[in-house]
Amino acid sequence: MKRLCELWPVMITPFTHDGKIDYDSLLRLIKWYEDRGATGLFAACQSSEIFYLSLEERVELVRFVVQHARIPVIASGHVSDDLADQIEELKLMHAAGAQALILITNRLAKQDDPPEVFMRNLRTIMDALPADVPLGFYECPYPYKRLISLDELKWCAESGRFHFMKDTCCNIEIIKQRLEVIQGAPLKLFNANTTTLLDSLKAGAAGFSGVMMNFHPELYAWLVRSWQEQPENAQLVQDFLTVFSFIELQVYPVNAKFHLQTVEHVLTDTYTRTKPNTLLTDTGKEEVRQLACAAKAVLETFCR
Repeated sequence: MKRLCELWPVMITPFTHDGKIDYDSLLRLIKWYEDRGATGLFAACQSSEIFYLSLEERVELVRFVVQHARIPVIASGHVSDDLADQIEELKLMHAAGAQALILITNRLAKQDDPPEVFMRNLRTIMDALPADVPLGFYECPYPYKRLISLDELKWCAESGRFHFMKDTCCNIEIIKQRLEVIQGAPLKLFNANTTTLLDSLKAGAAGFSGVMMNFHPELYAWLVRSWQEQPENAQLVQDFLTVFSFIELQVYPVNAKFHLQTVEHVLTDTYTRTKPNTLLTDTGKEEVRQLACAAKAVLETFCR
């Protein structure tokens, strides 16, 4: 029986040239994701530049996406150091309409804190949120990456309250161990790493939630839906996607916004708050253009 896999792009935040959220572009972006195979939208995440948005902007951003999306919307949005402030932020994300609250693992403990601090803070947040609100995890790499341990993952899976995990370990053996731990629980693992994606799907991962869906989501849509029926082409597409994904090591999200502006004609500007868009050189722009041509060729040649 064919297993259905899902796609949850991490949404970028479009800005106008003077740094305000561009809601006209955001409306086009929502439709762009939906038309290219997204099954849900992950708003208010690192790609959304949440650490550079005010609380009011984060809440309004999520509210707007929820109001205009035809597919489910989940959100993080808690960026504060203080736990009480994080709880307030999460409650506001829920009030804005997010269908699940995705907890950023590095917000629950400082980098040098022992594991018991993470679990204590996690329980505090869970107790403060309505018991019927679905929760998830996001191993956000900023300001530092905190990978969840197998013991922590097992506890969360057995709680029955967790349904989504954005996995950023980038290690197929760890992914396999995690999938074994959560087997039979409501918790689903979504790989954020392109290189290990196909192997993770074979091992039981529920789909993909990564930044490269801001470049060519249609290739990821084909892969997660066709790998079981067309294994040889799936491996070829996987190989191409791995090489393509190296572009995220450049000036992301500026290069993604350039792609969405000049290739897809979705955004009106490449302004970002995380870094100057002038960091994208003429060579970097040409890399984006050539990537788009290569992705189109792969789609037309192998994804039938």
